[in-house]
Amino acid sequence: MSRAVRAPFPPDRRGVVSFPGGATHAGSAARAAEIGGRAGRAVTRTIAEDPLGGTVRRTVLPSGLRVLTEAIPTMRSVSFGIWVAVGSRDETGTQSGAAHFLEHLLFKGTRKRSALEISSAIEAVGGETNAFTTKEYTCYYARVLDEDLPLAIDVMCDLVADSVLEPADVETERGVILEEIAMHDDEPGDEVHDLFSRAVYGDHPLGRLISGTEETVTPMSRRQIQSFYRRRYTAPQIVVAAAGNLDHAAVVKLVRQALRGSPLDTEKAEPAPPRAATPAVRTRPATTMVESKETEQAHLILGCPGIDRTDERRFALGVLNNVLGGGMSSRLFQEIREQRGLAYSVYSYASQYADTGIFAVYAGCAPGKVDEVLDLTRAELARVAAGGLTEAEVARGKGMSKGSFVLGLEDTGSRMSRLAKGELLYGDLMPVDDLLARVDAVTVDDVNALAAELLGREMSLAVVGPFNPTDFPTR
Repeated sequence: MSRAVRAPFPPDRRGVVSFPGGATHAGSAARAAEIGGRAGRAVTRTIAEDPLGGTVRRTVLPSGLRVLTEAIPTMRSVSFGIWVAVGSRDETGTQSGAAHFLEHLLFKGTRKRSALEISSAIEAVGGETNAFTTKEYTCYYARVLDEDLPLAIDVMCDLVADSVLEPADVETERGVILEEIAMHDDEPGDEVHDLFSRAVYGDHPLGRLISGTEETVTPMSRRQIQSFYRRRYTAPQIVVAAAGNLDHAAVVKLVRQALRGSPLDTEKAEPAPPRAATPAVRTRPATTMVESKETEQAHLILGCPGIDRTDERRFALGVLNNVLGGGMSSRLFQEIREQRGLAYSVYSYASQYADTGIFAVYAGCAPGKVDEVLDLTRAELARVAAGGLTEAEVARGKGMSKGSFVLGLEDTGSRMSRLAKGELLYGDLMPVDDLLARVDAVTVDDVNALAAELLGREMSLAVVGPFNPTDFPTR
């Protein structure tokens, strides 16, 4: 199972900011009223007839579990995912790593299937399964031929709803996860991102490792994991999403059959709303954190707290990110790599959560070039904060946002992910045309006002490489 930093569906840090498609308008309230008025039966409605895709439908089961599909008759495959609104930020300090531990364990066997039977059932038809844990949600997914969708639904629903968590499997996966943590520690390009999160969020759960640490994973008991599983994996917290050559009614029927008699086949309930944005997350004052390691390359991140994912300025942020460090034509890439050859990899990125966010710049360079790279990065950020972007740059940034979003919908996995994230994170799905219109509506003034606010903040610095903390005095 993949770690969050390598997840197939979340946006790549080097890419443009993605927009899963949340509309924060009266539609959500209307649908809540619709759900509240149902009397123990499934409620289905058509969300969109998308000219760039297929028909999107949504069903709320009596248990509060939601099923969303996008029918694309021209495809011969289907991506099917089960998304749970639980991530590493939902853990206490002693539970750190529980969500990720559980993600591993659910593939180890149910009352109906062994671990081998789970994997071989999907692989026998040429399909693939995987899962990933993030700070705010966990996803289990399969991609199969359209004719094998009933099998995928049965297998995936079984493992998410009815895993047995055998004690022997807990010990086996504990060893696997400890090796995964050790492997992560050997990859400074990944480690620096975790170090930066800690610099910004400190001891808050958003500042902790998704995998947990050796100190938290080693003593974690089966009882702790089982309790986390049954308290957190409830029907109202789950969204099932599928995209490809499918029939919505058939998918709903198959999901209900697969969950019948399982712990997710529960009494009537309403779906859980998107994660609340309060209380606000308190970030640390700007600081510098250095992990001293004898590496051939230095890895550094310079950044600050950003905006949350429902902030109306997120579209302007996507444009700003593109122009500043989102591609080969970006200011940072041109200045640091193309013109001076100081780094192989340099990019900016934004991470957004329910109530907070990060905006940062990453660079990997020779240890002897760190000072120059940092000086150039700081100078570019200050230049954009003071002078903003030009109309031509904003136009290019908008084109990158729109093109990246639409091109990202060319496969069933991306479409399935968009359905689930829209529902889980926003409680709604913004139509593609509406989203593109929101990007088009971004003005130069919008971007420059955000740049002045965001890039004018005090910056935290995280560095992994052959250095001491005293090598980076506070600026």
